[in-house]
Amino acid sequence: MLPLLVLLFVVVPIAELYVIIQVGEAIGVLPTIALLVVDSVLGSILMRSQGRAAWRRFNAAVAEGRMPHREVLDGVLVIFGGALLLTPGFLSDILGIVLLLPPTRALLRGVVGRRILPRIVVSGLGSFGGTGRADGTRRRPAGADGADVEGTATEVDPRRLP
Repeated sequence: MLPLLVLLFVVVPIAELYVIIQVGEAIGVLPTIALLVVDSVLGSILMRSQGRAAWRRFNAAVAEGRMPHREVLDGVLVIFGGALLLTPGFLSDILGIVLLLPPTRALLRGVVGRRILPRIVVSGLGSFGGTGRADGTRRRPAGADGADVEGTATEVDPRRLP
């Protein structure tokens, strides 16, 4: 955990400053500042449009009665991409654009989905729907009239999710 924090709070800002200084030396101070401002404005516009599209897809998935896992992950990636574009720096802008553009976001969504989704599903099932008890035992869910609920379950391989 400590190496990750050092990377985020020490190495990344130093790298951003280095790139900004190099760009400033190449094209000048005022064009560099203007480029960073224009980049942030265009990033906020792109984040707004992609965020709205992700929200529409989320609502459509809920209306269809299916689990909106893909849409939620898209929304999270759009939020992170927008935050990175609003942060001054060219390296964060490149990563922000990757997160905001639909084709590259789809590739990244697949990678993130394969690595993180199995952890979330496995760790989240224990208390989903209030079926767990304080002593660690489990109870069967009851129907609206208090009777036991009968049904079937299908095991899903998280690596095969879209």
